[in-house]
Amino acid sequence: MVMDSKAMQKLKPCLGVIFLQFGSAGFGIVAKAALNQGSSNYTFSVYRNAIAAALFIPFAFFLERKIRPIMTFSIFWKILLLSLFDPVIGQNMFYAGMKYSSATFASAMCNLIPALTFVLALILRIETVNLKSVRSHAKIIGTLVTVGGAMIMTLIVGPIIGLPWTHKSQDNSGSTNVEDPIKGAIMIGTGCLGYSLFYTLQAITLKSYPAGLSLTAMVCSLGAFLGTIVTFLAERGNTSVWALGWDAKLLAYVYGGVISSGITYYISGVVMNEKGPVFVTSFNPLSMVIVAIMSSFIFAEQMTIGKIGGATVIVIGLYLVIWGKSKDQKEIKLTQQQHESKAETNPYTNDNAKTNLANGLQMISGPDAV
Repeated sequence: MVMDSKAMQKLKPCLGVIFLQFGSAGFGIVAKAALNQGSSNYTFSVYRNAIAAALFIPFAFFLERKIRPIMTFSIFWKILLLSLFDPVIGQNMFYAGMKYSSATFASAMCNLIPALTFVLALILRIETVNLKSVRSHAKIIGTLVTVGGAMIMTLIVGPIIGLPWTHKSQDNSGSTNVEDPIKGAIMIGTGCLGYSLFYTLQAITLKSYPAGLSLTAMVCSLGAFLGTIVTFLAERGNTSVWALGWDAKLLAYVYGGVISSGITYYISGVVMNEKGPVFVTSFNPLSMVIVAIMSSFIFAEQMTIGKIGGATVIVIGLYLVIWGKSKDQKEIKLTQQQHESKAETNPYTNDNAKTNLANGLQMISGPDAV
């Protein structure tokens, strides 16, 4: 019984992350269905973030009442930027790109996020690269490979891989959108860049504002508010985009707010606390596979050599980046253990030295994408 209990404890993080990938895949499907039915990408973002804010605010108010830091102008400015990067830029561009592409294509492009985050961390000097280190080579090559995979998916079509259940009328569940892979890739790529900017700034913001639930509630609330302004400007005079009904659009809004912005945040936070962000990120391609299978049934989406080849290249690049990051984490832990061992044998080690080492290690690790 003790062994079974230990095995279950080890298995829980894996089960949690697999659940997240099924949840992410499900959202990709319902989001595509909603967009096919004419949902505006602007109102999609507004409703999703409004629902997420309504979900988070009560928990943040009661659970973080005693640990919530005092709001300063610097922190508020960062929260405002976070609200622009993800809810406004990231989500709007991603949903707009989905209108011109398939659910599988959009899911595969999401694997660019860890590589883009790594590049941003390099630019901001949060991430360091040692050109003599194999792990640094892996991160650089992996980043280039993921970008190459995205280009393959966008520019190369190739023969269609015939699946029996896709040989039907290609109406895409009443889709009113026309596929344009290049336009879709540019929009989704811009959305992924917005997400990467969000993750990079989020890691910085959490250092000065560690109340995660409160931060999420404010980002979602501000995101819904700013998104409403953008929607009124973009959809001038078109009030029909705000209409709600008992259809796929309402399901997508609720699903996105509760699952993608609610439960996903909580579970990923718990797993990251135990296993680290590299562990969570390594499961990302699973969502792409699930979406590809579900889309072929639901939307009769046809697979091509270009899509499969490009997606495979992206996954290879992703795992090169993840491998490099995992080696970074191991080196950081080893350095910490060595310092702690020296500190135990040296009674004169002071707190300032520990603080300086911790700051140095943080600069080495940098923010990780989820």
